[in-house]
Amino acid sequence: MTDKTNPPGKPARGGAGLEEARLRQQAIGVKLRHMFDEVVNEPVPDEFLDILRRADQRDEGKGGA
Repeated sequence: MTDKTNPPGKPARGGAGLEEARLRQQAIGVKLRHMFDEVVNEPVPDEFLDILRRADQRDEGKGGA
């Protein structure tokens, strides 16, 4: 009789292959969340804050909300 199992390098049908894909996606998600958190927590440069303040002052001078 011949062996009908999956050849090396091919994912098993169903469970094992799907589980591996889920683990990979989960790892990618964790890394992306970590990168996003780092970017969100970076300080805003003073020059950018100055630009925003000037824009707000112009809007106030025009009667904007």
